[in-house]
Amino acid sequence: MSEKIQKVLANAGIGSRRKIEVMIAEGRVKVNGRLATIGDRMTYHDRVSVDGREIQLIKSQNQTSRVLLYHKPEGEICTRNDPENRPTIFERLPIIRNSRWICVGRLDFNTSGLLLITNDGELAHKLMHPSSEIEREYAVRVRGEVNGDTLDKLKKGVRLEDGVAHFDQITEAGGTGANRWYHVIVKEGRNRLVRRMWEALDFTVSRLIRIRFGNVYLPAGLKQGKYVELDDDEMNTLFDFISELSRV
Repeated sequence: MSEKIQKVLANAGIGSRRKIEVMIAEGRVKVNGRLATIGDRMTYHDRVSVDGREIQLIKSQNQTSRVLLYHKPEGEICTRNDPENRPTIFERLPIIRNSRWICVGRLDFNTSGLLLITNDGELAHKLMHPSSEIEREYAVRVRGEVNGDTLDKLKKGVRLEDGVAHFDQITEAGGTGANRWYHVIVKEGRNRLVRRMWEALDFTVSRLIRIRFGNVYLPAGLKQGKYVELDDDEMNTLFDFISELSRV
């Protein structure tokens, strides 16, 4: 049974569907020796190469889905290569055979906290797709006097250069003086969204930590730069969560 190339390669852990579509458009994907085009279909028995490297599709098709919870520190990036030679999260991850680790969304250079890393491209696609509207919860420390009017604006909507954004929920979480902590929840993954919303109202974000993605929390006691892997029961809970989203 044939499937779209981007779905097959996503399942093989090459990247998200969107990333693979870019690769195809750039002429980096060949199927049975011919350049692929967006919309092409293939089977797991076809020969496919990305950047000249042949992908073992049969092994990828039968691989077990895995998810790592990684506690990203500030000062690391979420891409494999960086022109500035900054540290990347992938340097700390375990070796995986016949596949690649995919980062579910990103955290910017100065943001720490929870990252989900998987070898399952289809799972990554479902978790990142805007239609899923999966909650992301952050602990954020801001400098400045935050009043009720500011909180109302953040909940109702703040105009940014790429459109209006709002916090689905915001709660005070302590702090003293000009440095106050808040927990905020958003349902989209726009670049630097939480920082930009506060900055649009003239506040400075001094710390930003992602503490939850969907139904997965940053494990207590997990040190920065370390990871844990979800066990079978936890994986089943995650898949059940995704199935419930598709029914909404």
